Amino acid sequence: MPPFSVLHVCMGNICRSPMAERLTVVAARDLVGDKADDLLYVHSVGTGGWHAGDPMDASAARQVRQRGGEPDGFAARRLRAEHVDAADLVLTATAEQQQFVLSLRPDAAERTFVLGEFGRLLGTASPADLPALAPGGLLALAPGGLPAFAPAPDAVHARGVALVAAVQELRGGRPPRPGDDLDDPWGRGDRYFSRVADEIEQTVRPLVAALLS
Repeated sequence: MPPFSVLHVCMGNICRSPMAERLTVVAARDLVGDKADDLLYVHSVGTGGWHAGDPMDASAARQVRQRGGEPDGFAARRLRAEHVDAADLVLTATAEQQQFVLSLRPDAAERTFVLGEFGRLLGTASPADLPALAPGGLLALAPGGLPAFAPAPDAVHARGVALVAAVQELRGGRPPRPGDDLDDPWGRGDRYFSRVADEIEQTVRPLVAALLS
């Protein structure tokens, strides 16, 4: 079973979606350390190709680094249909980008959400309705010297699929709200980038917690 795959989408793939990608990884590593890469595959793309191959915007990179992440090695990519096909969950920065994704792959509607929309609905989901997480590899020694285990990859994948289905049911066919969009911080100051990064973490940290704990 492959890792549960999360695809973040914005316009140019140098600001919002790279921050979302790397901050999702930070949240996962905070819970399961190096096992995170075996459990989640997190990546990002842009609807336009103007910045393809470029590194993350410097202000976005600062936010990632300040929050414990690593911006190095990032290169912007343009969205292709196969990126959507391979994703278990697609999170877009805005409703306009959500529609762009669905213009490529209409059959991805039930697993494609605006980031803020997903976070808002996730807050009303019941964790008790999700599959239990079977233990996988040894993670660390818990307090008291007891062994702690990371969840098994297939259990995380099953939980992720169930979580997306639960949030889709809560959506009930209603469109995103205007407040679900992430503002574009490109060309603005660090304070603006910080606010957008805060909003990203408000969704990706609960998402990762629901998947891995």
